[in-house]
Amino acid sequence: MSEALHIVLDDTAMTAVGRGNVLASRLIHRAHAEADWFLYAPACALVEADRSRPGTAEHLAALPGITVLDLDLAAALAVAQQETWAAAHSQYAAEPTPDRPDGAVIATTAPDRWKDEPVRILDLTP
Repeated sequence: MSEALHIVLDDTAMTAVGRGNVLASRLIHRAHAEADWFLYAPACALVEADRSRPGTAEHLAALPGITVLDLDLAAALAVAQQETWAAAHSQYAAEPTPDRPDGAVIATTAPDRWKDEPVRILDLTP
C-alpha cells in the first residue's frame, strides 16, 4: 500500500492546465483516478490564475479531482504576512496538518519562485 500524495497547485500550475501542459493534465488525471492522490487549489492562487487566464477558476473548480481550499482565518493571517496572496496561500496550504503530517508538494511552472522557501516542489515545466 502506498502513502497518500498531496499536491498544491500554485497559480502558475493552474494556468498551465489551461495552456495544455501535459504534466499538469497528468496530475489531474491521477488525482481523479487514484484514491491516494489529492490536488488542492488554494483560493487566492485560483484568483490570481484566473486574472492571468480568464476562465481558469471556473474550469478547475469543476474538475472532480481538485479540492478548492478556502481562505479561513489561519490562512488569512498567513497571507497577510507575505508579499503575494497567491504564493502565500499556496505555501500555507502545503504546510503540515494533522491530516497531512508531511505537508504537501507545490506543483509549479515557476520553480525559482520557491527557491528560498521551506517547501517541496514538483516542477511542471515541460
